[in-house]
Amino acid sequence: MDPTSSKAAGELARAVELLGGQAAVARLVGVAQPSVWKWLRRGKHLPGEHVLKLEKALQEIGSPINRHDLRPDLYPREDHAVSHDTATMEPAR
Repeated sequence: MDPTSSKAAGELARAVELLGGQAAVARLVGVAQPSVWKWLRRGKHLPGEHVLKLEKALQEIGSPINRHDLRPDLYPREDHAVSHDTATMEPAR
């Protein structure tokens, strides 16, 4: 597991704990509890369609965990995003 995935997995585990456990998160996002267990125990990513629901619930309880923490591959922080200008530049010779 790469460091980014490992950090995201840790943040997901923290989020589940803050929100009241696997069953509570399952109800929140509309899945069965075993799905949440798989995300946590088998190193699966939080599916993208659930990220914003989880982020909203976390914000409501005052948690600093956000979409960038839960799925940095889908929601990179601005300082990690490649700018349009950089992406179109020709390599130096």
